[in-house]
Amino acid sequence: MDSTSASAQTDVHRGGPVLLASQRTISSLQGCGLHAAPQASPVSSDLSPMQLRPQNPHSGAARSLTLAGPAGQLEALLNQGASDARFAALVCHPHPLGGGNLHNKVVYHAMKVLNDPAWGLGCPVLRFNFRGTGRSEGAHDGTAETGDVLAGMDWLERAFHLPLIVLGFSFGAAMALRACCLPAPSHRDVRALVALGLPTTALGPAYQYSFLKNLDIPKLFLSGDRDQFAPAAQLTQIAASGAEPRRLILIPGADHFFTDRLDPMQRTLADWLKEQLP
Repeated sequence: MDSTSASAQTDVHRGGPVLLASQRTISSLQGCGLHAAPQASPVSSDLSPMQLRPQNPHSGAARSLTLAGPAGQLEALLNQGASDARFAALVCHPHPLGGGNLHNKVVYHAMKVLNDPAWGLGCPVLRFNFRGTGRSEGAHDGTAETGDVLAGMDWLERAFHLPLIVLGFSFGAAMALRACCLPAPSHRDVRALVALGLPTTALGPAYQYSFLKNLDIPKLFLSGDRDQFAPAAQLTQIAASGAEPRRLILIPGADHFFTDRLDPMQRTLADWLKEQLP
């Protein structure tokens, strides 16, 4: 996981070109399968912030819980963060009709960046299953899942009273972006928004992102330059249509699932978050 090779870099930031991140070869990671989550223990969804903050400031322990979503109860996992965490984070999984759930490998590796003290953030991180997925109640809709994202954001703010980082992968990225653009109570304080593998076409009609022109939350679009569900030219157009601040980074040689490119995805994500949230 530590071998590297340099690549050219350019940048889409404030209307510039696309950034190609440094490549890293990964011999031990596999493709787009599911990654087993740490053993979780049950926890009530109405615990106080003090009960949810671990005595060990970098515990990272995972606890199962349920959220009250607009279509019923949502299955979720909370990875506890540092006692002095400055942000709480929400991570949204890819399309459930394609097998996506909260244990997805990309989702897990993104969570580790946000939660693991080795990456310097130590955030409490909430992952959940969209309606109709796993043990979550309701049925898949395709657009109403934005309400599930909002339910996760609201739960985190009630539990921790911290500003939020919201991240989604693939379908989860599309739902997270749209949810953050909806009219919301003033208490929702999203400081950074990350779209991993944002799709333009996948499992149905083409995705539309015209609303991005009104979304002024700092945004990172992070994808592979070989993403089969979002050609680089289309993704560049979509990112450029969004309100500032925004940044598009393409990982050289990476497909939609960051197969054998999870390490550079993690490093690029961590670097942007540290730059955005000093």
